Amino acid sequence: MSTLATVLEKLDTLISFDTTSRHSNVDLIDWIEAQLIPLGASCTRIANETGSKTNLWARIGANEPGGLVLSGHTDVVPIDGQDWHTDPFKLTQARDLLYGRGTADMKSFLALCLAFAPVFAKRGLRRPIHFAFSYDEEVGCQGAPSMISRIVEAGARPEAVWVGEPTLWQVVSSHKGIVLTEVEVTGREAHSSLPQLGVSAIGEAVDLMAVLRAIEKDLMANPRAGSAFDPAYPTLTVGQLQGGTAANILARNCTFLFDLRCPPGDDVDAILAPFSDAVKAANLRLQARFPEAGVRVTQLTNVPPLSAEAGSPAETLVRSLTGDNAKRAVSYTTEAGQFHAAGIPAVVCGPGSIDQAHTPNEFIAASQLEKGVEIFQELTARLATA
Repeated sequence: MSTLATVLEKLDTLISFDTTSRHSNVDLIDWIEAQLIPLGASCTRIANETGSKTNLWARIGANEPGGLVLSGHTDVVPIDGQDWHTDPFKLTQARDLLYGRGTADMKSFLALCLAFAPVFAKRGLRRPIHFAFSYDEEVGCQGAPSMISRIVEAGARPEAVWVGEPTLWQVVSSHKGIVLTEVEVTGREAHSSLPQLGVSAIGEAVDLMAVLRAIEKDLMANPRAGSAFDPAYPTLTVGQLQGGTAANILARNCTFLFDLRCPPGDDVDAILAPFSDAVKAANLRLQARFPEAGVRVTQLTNVPPLSAEAGSPAETLVRSLTGDNAKRAVSYTTEAGQFHAAGIPAVVCGPGSIDQAHTPNEFIAASQLEKGVEIFQELTARLATA
């Protein structure tokens, strides 16, 4: 039976791979495959267009529909500008805490999956257990959709999906979705003393961001009564802004990114309707003055929310393993919403705290992994008799 020492050994290696989203995760996937193939696992890679990143769908047990998916992402967020007191890519233990990038979000869950893979393989499972390890979750859950499609197209639709994001082993049955949008404004350069000869892309972008700010304030002023979410309304934020050449030049280009996070049931298009109208008006006005000017809007990511589903086999299983029966909803987004949209019941539950995710000196308590070993031991017993 797998022990905490085995989990820590796997986690130590997983942390050593710098899988920051801007880098490739292929070396990590190579290593994971080397752990699973000798166990008789069927491994399928679903790569991006360039082959620089890849999902891994691995299956242990019968080649048939049903079974359980253990899902997690392999990428981590950057450490740039953060004040780390230890090597972020070396697992470092201090008392009960384990430090390293990805310890909480979410390589500890992957370590549990890999530590128990040999146990699963020896049990002669009646129904398969799947590992769904994705890329680019941290930049909008971009990898998971192609893997979900491949699983469904292969006729291997599972019964339930367990996403191991950090929740302190508390069961999360609902989360918000996210729409990430890029707005590119093109103006015409001119000397800043003669603004009538050009158009400032930054000035136009400020006007559009003011519309978004008004939408944001309206959402904040109208929280949903009885909502399980915190905050109890859709959130809208501008996260990045770039543009301009010099203080005395009207900016030719300005680009900004914003995200909108909505609970299940909210209409994204309706919320953004005032912004869409403002974009159309600005684009027509700018192009009437200068054909090369205008506004281009690109939706980079649209990850659906996860809706609570009474009697969901995913939720029923994980609640029975953890003993947690509380109702919870979170404001972050996971691939659980994408599985749910594909008609596959999903739930979120895993080791570590989301409060540690993306922070300098990210850590997880060793006790969280000890509890994970107990939960996975019980899971193994359930799968063997299912």
